[in-house]
Amino acid sequence: MTVDAEPDFLSQADPYRRELLAHCYRMLGSVHDAEDLVQETMLRAWRGYDRFEGRSSLRTWLYRIATTQCLTALESRGRRPLPTGLGGPSDTGGLPLEKRDEVPWLEPLPSDDEDPATIVTSRESMRLAFVAALQHLPAKQRAVLILRDVLAWRAAEVADLLDTTTAAVNSALQRARAQLEEVAPKPDEVLEPATDDKRRLLARYVAAFERKDVDAIVALLAEDAVWEMPPYPTWFQGQEQIARHLTGQCPGGPGDFRFVTTEANGEPAVGMYLRADDGRFLPFALQAFTVRGSRYSHVVSFFDHRLFDTFGLPSTL
Repeated sequence: MTVDAEPDFLSQADPYRRELLAHCYRMLGSVHDAEDLVQETMLRAWRGYDRFEGRSSLRTWLYRIATTQCLTALESRGRRPLPTGLGGPSDTGGLPLEKRDEVPWLEPLPSDDEDPATIVTSRESMRLAFVAALQHLPAKQRAVLILRDVLAWRAAEVADLLDTTTAAVNSALQRARAQLEEVAPKPDEVLEPATDDKRRLLARYVAAFERKDVDAIVALLAEDAVWEMPPYPTWFQGQEQIARHLTGQCPGGPGDFRFVTTEANGEPAVGMYLRADDGRFLPFALQAFTVRGSRYSHVVSFFDHRLFDTFGLPSTL
């Protein structure tokens, strides 16, 4: 690229950086891997900008590069599950848990009210449960479904990107939809309350946890709520088992937790801090919620403390 072309490329390409991050995240299930792939995409595009002939839009060209980079990356990486993707619920609430740090767990993505991805895609395509379901698909089926159903590319465009036929793309899309139907929650199962109701529900949850009032916490969960905690593969379903876990294994007592609210994958989330021996509150877990009506139907506690920096949360309170 010539020196004169560099500012032109940056000014045109930078507005797409955030939605490319969302795209790579859907493909890879990791915000950290997605950030690396977006950087690689921009570098490759910058180096090849002189050869960009404008036969497609710059946005389409960037998506082509990003998707190809994701497919290459997935050749050497396994899928990123949540604990619910590895087996059934446990009935051992209250007993010690065993970590599995070797598993490349699914990660949440910080939400952004100004995220262009929320304009070009639906909120459903960013939900944690949907991204987890995508991880069940083979890499090319995953790419086909995202490009066709989320980004609304034409079958011929996808075929051109993947160097295949339109018939093959349509066949892959059918298989991907069928498999996703088996593992993804139905859209009408997630009932969206008003924003103010969400805030009130989260405030009640935070207050209950700061009091370490297990009965009050569990009362805010749906009867069949799911509670999972990567990197622990054990997960629980139902108020009784979750209450046993919180009573028997969740550390701290009244006044030992503090919270900072945020959003993950377009849904409520909190940074959870536990009091240390010196009185400081240090990162404990990032919790992401799925709201169903007036209760939480799904709580995921991520114990990867790198996420606090990723979400712009303080390192101590």
